[in-house]
Amino acid sequence: MPHTYFPKLLSSQIAFDIARSILDGFDKHYRLFRASSQRAKQQFETGDWKAAQVAARERIGYYDTRVRECVQALEDEYAEEDLSDEVWREVKLHYMGMLIDHLRPELAETFFNTVCTKLLHRNYYHNDFIFVRPATSTEYLESEDTPPSYRVYYPATDSLNFTIKRIVTNFQLNAKFEDLDRDVALVEARLRENFGPAKLEPNHQIQVLASLFYRNKSAYIIGKGINGNKEYPFVIPVMHKRKGELVLDTVIFDTMLITVLFSFTRAYFMVDMEVPSAYVQFIRSILPKKPRSEIYTMIGLQKHGKNLFYRDFLHHLKYSSDRIEAAPGIRGLVMLVFALPSFPYVFKLIKDSFPPPKETTKALIKEKYLLVKNHDRVGRMADTLEYSDVAFPRSRFSEELLAEIKQYAPSLLEVNDDEVVIKHLYIERRMTPLNIWLTEAEQRGDMAGMEHGLKEYGSAIKDLVAANIFPGDMLYKNFGVTRHGRVVFYDYDEIEYITDCNFRKIPLPRNEEDEMSAEPWYPIAKNDVFPEQFGTFLLGNKNVKEYFMKHHADLLTAEYWQARKKRIVDGKVDDVFPYPQEIRFCNQTSTTS
Repeated sequence: MPHTYFPKLLSSQIAFDIARSILDGFDKHYRLFRASSQRAKQQFETGDWKAAQVAARERIGYYDTRVRECVQALEDEYAEEDLSDEVWREVKLHYMGMLIDHLRPELAETFFNTVCTKLLHRNYYHNDFIFVRPATSTEYLESEDTPPSYRVYYPATDSLNFTIKRIVTNFQLNAKFEDLDRDVALVEARLRENFGPAKLEPNHQIQVLASLFYRNKSAYIIGKGINGNKEYPFVIPVMHKRKGELVLDTVIFDTMLITVLFSFTRAYFMVDMEVPSAYVQFIRSILPKKPRSEIYTMIGLQKHGKNLFYRDFLHHLKYSSDRIEAAPGIRGLVMLVFALPSFPYVFKLIKDSFPPPKETTKALIKEKYLLVKNHDRVGRMADTLEYSDVAFPRSRFSEELLAEIKQYAPSLLEVNDDEVVIKHLYIERRMTPLNIWLTEAEQRGDMAGMEHGLKEYGSAIKDLVAANIFPGDMLYKNFGVTRHGRVVFYDYDEIEYITDCNFRKIPLPRNEEDEMSAEPWYPIAKNDVFPEQFGTFLLGNKNVKEYFMKHHADLLTAEYWQARKKRIVDGKVDDVFPYPQEIRFCNQTSTTS
């Protein structure tokens, strides 16, 4: 029997009603969120990639829409004089009671925080009024009435093939496989190779999450093998061939590659979850170094991921003593960037004004960052966490850094004896700027590393093009190198959609006067782009030029960009693989459709 919450010791009916309204708002949000995730299965089955892209973007906005609805309803319903501090304390206590049997209490607490911080002053941002600390455990939330979050299979040595086929068919995809027996045999061979000839222990089993993970044009089976005290994580991507038939594209065992699959540089998965915390716990069992905040974010629950991240940051502040300083790299015209050396993230503030040649506004820059948040980042654009009214200990800021913020972004700064409050900032994973990375590689004579960086740089741009993104400012300083050696774009103030750009060849000079002119002799519209000119800014170093031209000379031609733009305009959606081509079962370079 479900537990019923009786607020016997609390006296405020208003507090109870507010708590009920907030929880109803959250439940509505998750109901719509889950329905969108469930539709991803049909969109994958039918290959309706455009609908899948729209659904992924729209789902990101569900949370803020429900929060606005809830805040508006509370403001309309209650007079400010009726909402005393005691009432607000009781609101939280009532809410805690309502979460006793809830299957998603951690998400509901975050929703509560978001609503309350829209209604309350920052002085109320402590545990008496909001959930600075979680109040409800997420352990063992599943009951007899909830379906298991993962399925368990017990393969004998000679029936592994049958078990793999069961794993795949249990997802009941309503689409034909090109040759499932062939693909299962390939997976089986890889599994046997990876698991090795170890003796099968009594607990030998395979565990697989009960829902597929959908993103871009792929569905992913997430699982692990268990044998004695050893666990073997694996991921099987399911993809469409040109005729609409399905294939098992590969099987991924390498923990680093699985980590990249769940990277902060990729769009959020669409996955149907009755109990999200159980999915997070399973993923953490195969990626134990991945913070819970990042896992929640990557399964589409980015608001709770953001909440957990901030808790982790507060904990880190408490147990560290280093000072916040300007981040290394070339100073930007648009952003101030600072960092805590012991914390693997950077903090980015939009300056109050921008010197020439920048022609933009703060509002437009915020739109660009929102565009990236809502877009498929295809592994090449860093996700950003956006915060308001972030308080830092005053003692952690140097006078030099405070002076710099006061000079360039005074509207965002509030300082008192104990705190520095930044009114708006973005937090992003720290990376090594590519220009620094290339310079250091050349200085130590690491030509292979230099070549890798430039090959990755060009691949990053081509992946962005496949996602309909033109970086705008392609200088190396706007790209970073992750700890896995991947090159990622992180400066968004000049990005545009490929479809909004006009890629042109530079016209031939009409005469000697044109040829000698310091100014263009041809008209240039706002969104005109001349790829031939990229080399002027990118290829001044002879080693850089050699490696760039070896791998990505096509990026300097208008024809390349025009052809990619035409594919997008024609409705083509390219595959972007979050794993190396060489581990795929087929020898094709693409399965585009």
